[in-house]
Amino acid sequence: MLQPAYQADVVVVGAGVAGLAAAQRLTSAGVTTAVLEAAPCPGGRMSTEKVDGFRLDRIGQLLSTAYPELGATPGLGALALRRFEPGVLIHSDGRRHRVGAQVHRGSARGALHAVRAFASAPRPQQPGKPVGTAVDQARLGTALARLAATPVERLLARPELPAAQALTARGLPARTIDGFLRPLLAALLCDPDLTTSSRCADLALRAFAAGRLCVPEGGAEVLPELLARTLPPGTLHTGVQVTSVSTTSVGTAEHGEFRCRAVLLATDARTAADLLPGLRVPDFHPVTVIHHTTDVPPTTGASLVLDADRGGPVSHTALMSDLDPTRAPAGRALISSTVLGTPPPDLDTAVRTHLSRLYGTSTARWETLAVHHTPEAVPAMRPPHDLHRPVRLLAGLYVCGDHRDTSTVQGALHSGHRASQALLTDLGLTPSTHQEDPMLTTRAA
Repeated sequence: MLQPAYQADVVVVGAGVAGLAAAQRLTSAGVTTAVLEAAPCPGGRMSTEKVDGFRLDRIGQLLSTAYPELGATPGLGALALRRFEPGVLIHSDGRRHRVGAQVHRGSARGALHAVRAFASAPRPQQPGKPVGTAVDQARLGTALARLAATPVERLLARPELPAAQALTARGLPARTIDGFLRPLLAALLCDPDLTTSSRCADLALRAFAAGRLCVPEGGAEVLPELLARTLPPGTLHTGVQVTSVSTTSVGTAEHGEFRCRAVLLATDARTAADLLPGLRVPDFHPVTVIHHTTDVPPTTGASLVLDADRGGPVSHTALMSDLDPTRAPAGRALISSTVLGTPPPDLDTAVRTHLSRLYGTSTARWETLAVHHTPEAVPAMRPPHDLHRPVRLLAGLYVCGDHRDTSTVQGALHSGHRASQALLTDLGLTPSTHQEDPMLTTRAA
């Protein structure tokens, strides 16, 4: 396929997970591909900083073992996922409550088991039940089980509203929404005001109910690193700043021109619009992740802790060293906490005060390791939201990324999958029919 005038059949601009997943499928089909990345290493927003033996994620997006693309993407078979304890710990009225239901693979039997387990589980006495009465809790368990068993196509056919409005319209009590669903969706979608499309919120709740929340063992960067390792030597070029794109070439600041038969833009939404004026740039949810360490860890274990009271800047927090011991040196605990929206002026003090209440322990001796603030961390998905925005702009020019799908790792991988299929079709090749189990086999925490 490669003619003398071309340097590659396809040039992929951006080595985030969407671009790497697309490049992997293209190279597997025999298409010569060049991946150009401006940063020194691949991964995009899925990056991990190393500090004194700690591995600190910059954004810390949560994954689910129910994400289909984790199992369907070649190269991720070696990905080890560290799973949080089932459900989540909700901090409400000064107490922590474990809430949630797990439905295995969406089966009817699993759904019934989840409802029964949820309805019969021991519950704290009033005050402070985060989801309401026993009847409210049973209704919530039923709703989650139904979501887990509902095909995605049916969820996407539902009327689309802002998530907060849709949850209220379904008859769920305000206590259930504010005590559990709002803090959960805030952690999953980085949107505490629930302005997200109800369809996207349903997909997030479906993944929560059908699988387990998790993170990659060793840090977020492990996922893109595994994808990069599947590429043929010489495919990935880091430190290359792209300045222009067309259907047949890519211009760079210091590395000349890359000529090709097609270009795939796999950057973030704003960079893509800078290179191709006219592309839509969505609003974004800012995310700040602050990492602390101590030699006396909290007693929550490998649980995700959510704040239903909204009594401080922290949306969710976790003892990451219990979840994934590779992220901290021996004898030290790593606590990673997420602040959504604009952070307060005295961030560290405000976060420490809030964490002291959430964990029920003093944080005065905790050491701050790093603070990562990302103003454009997660593309907003307000209604109407097209979950499958076109990846083919015109013949020879394509675009992918979480801003073309859902603002999750699942969405980024799926967008890259769609773009590679469109490219292979236009190049006259048959897209790969790679088959794997739709659920990734995960290693227990």
